[in-house]
This record gives sequence, structure tokens and C-alpha cells, in this order.
Amino acid sequence: MIKYLAFEYQSVFSFLNIFSYITFRSGASILTGLFFSLIFGNFIINKLSNIQPTGQPIREDGPESHLIAKKGTPTMGGLLIILSVLVSTFLWADLRNSFIWISIITILIFGIIGFADDYKKIQNNSSLGISSKVRISFQIIFGFFITYLIIINLDSNISNSMTFPFFKNLIIDFGIFYYLISIFIIIGSANAVNLTDGLDGLAIVPVMIVAMSFSFIVYISGNILFSNYLLIQYIPGTGELAVFCGSLIGAALGFLWFNAPPAKVFMGDTGSLALGGSLGSIAIMCKHEILLAIIGGLFVLETFSVVIQVLIFKISGKRVFLMAPLHHHFEKKGWAESTIVIRFWIITIVLALIGLATLRIR
Repeated sequence: MIKYLAFEYQSVFSFLNIFSYITFRSGASILTGLFFSLIFGNFIINKLSNIQPTGQPIREDGPESHLIAKKGTPTMGGLLIILSVLVSTFLWADLRNSFIWISIITILIFGIIGFADDYKKIQNNSSLGISSKVRISFQIIFGFFITYLIIINLDSNISNSMTFPFFKNLIIDFGIFYYLISIFIIIGSANAVNLTDGLDGLAIVPVMIVAMSFSFIVYISGNILFSNYLLIQYIPGTGELAVFCGSLIGAALGFLWFNAPPAKVFMGDTGSLALGGSLGSIAIMCKHEILLAIIGGLFVLETFSVVIQVLIFKISGKRVFLMAPLHHHFEKKGWAESTIVIRFWIITIVLALIGLATLRIR
């Protein structure tokens, strides 16, 4: 929106040309998302507390400390994140860009699915929300819809293909089967962030780190000079996604202010599904799907810990971990919550550096 206003008057005020730069607007979107969260955070948290007298229902089979320390904390804090992202994006992004609208649609759709799940938990005063079959069914349907929107807005030569890190020219076209891959990535990313969101600040900082990494990736993907230099696919229009990533970073920073231990609010499924789905769609739009698995390796690790636990238990009746997801295993081993959170942040930073390094090692 601001870009359009600046364009109208830049012939009179030449300094308004700065608003045409993606880098400037990305920085502005970070600050806007941050300050919106800080300004309206307490108001939204108070409203959530009023409609959730007992707070988020805590898993009875979870760590015993959670039943005491986290009792009464409201959930659905993802509403604050989504609102911050939307306000920031509408102010600073080029709304003629189809990739921006796909990102907006994704965060809204998965936010609504998460909201329905959170609302059911509060309504029933139970840690169980809508059934997993119903939740996954909706995710598959909308994952297909989002994939379709992405594919029709990409060049037909690359829309169904995947590039592989460390290799200069290894590009595989999966044809119609790419739909299955894309849906898996979007759903997998959404649920992986959801599984990781179990301790104060644990999920939001890795989300922010992944968003920071992809703000750089989408920028160079949408710049013909940088993409040619780094030997990655040039995808016109994806550079604008850096502004959306900026809004994610700012919203995440602002939310962390309230989610830092001891948390005043949890993001809930409303936030985790929305953020994870958004990151998945961004990776697909810039054709760096595998990099998402590397940079977001913490989310992958948490997800695999659940899959392994369930499979081994069904086969042998034994447990690999004291409790899954993985962060609960370390809680059961006696690690302090802050120790787990900070060490998992460090792991994400290392994985992000490895992922970004692959852009040059080709």
C-alpha cells in the first residue's frame, strides 16, 4: 500500500524512491510486525484470558511440571502473530504480486484450521481438539489448493521440479507427482512446527531463524544477477516474498516478548500451523524445498522423534524416548526448560548456516 502512495508522489519527492527497494520494505515490515505485536499484545492477551478462564488445557500425560507451571496460560496467541503479519504485509508488500497473495491465503487458511482445533480444546476443556483425521483432511484439501496456486504462477519449465543442494545442475521434474510432494511439504511443515511448540519460546525463535534464512533466499532467487552468480534458479517475483518473510520475523520477535519464559500466552495450533504452513509454501515458491528440511532441521528432528516413538512402540511395545516429541524426552531426563530451549535455538542457528552455505557450494 505504501509503495503505491510513494510511487504516486516520487516525481515530486525523489527520496520516496526508497520505497521501491525490497530491502528497505523488508526492514520496514520487520519493524512494523514487531511494534504492532508490542503495542497490541497485552490487549489481545487480556481478551484471550477473558474467554479462557482456565487457560490452555494441559496434557495430563505430559511432564508433571507443566500441570503446575503452565496452568492458566491462555492459548490462541497465534492470532497476534497472524494479525501482525497481515498488517505489516498489507502496508509494505507489493499487493500486485501473486506470491504475496498465496502467502496471505496460506497463513489465513492454516490459521483457521489451528483456531478451530484450539477452540475445540477450550470448549471441551481437554488437550484433544478436532480429530486428527478431520484436521489432516482439511490440510490435504487446502494443501492441494495452495499447490495449484503456486504451480500456475510459476514458469511451466520449473513448476513441477525440485533442485538439490550441493549440485549445480541436479534438477528433477516430478510432473504431476509434484502435487503430492508439495502437499506433503506444506502439511509436514505445518505439523512439524506444531509438534515443536511445547516449551516457552521453543518454536517461535526457530521459526524466526528459518524466516530470516528464507528472506535471503527468496531475495536472491528473485534477483537475476544474484541468482546467476550463485547458480540458483531465477524466479521472477519471488523477491517480494522477502517482505512477507520480514513480517514473519517482526511478528515472531514481538510474540517472543510475551512468549519468553514464563510465557504470558501460547501460540497454540492457531499460530504453529499458520507459521509452519507459510514456511512450507515459501520454500515451494522459491524452489528450495530441500533447504527447508535442512534449515528447519529441528522441526524435522522433533517430528521424527514422534514417528519413531509411535512405530517402535506399536512393533515392540517399547519406547525409544522417555517421551515424545524430543524436547519432552530431555525434560524427563531432568534438563531445565531454559537449557532445552536455548540449546535447540543453537541447533537451529547451526542448521541455518549449513543450509545457507549450500547456496555457494555447488
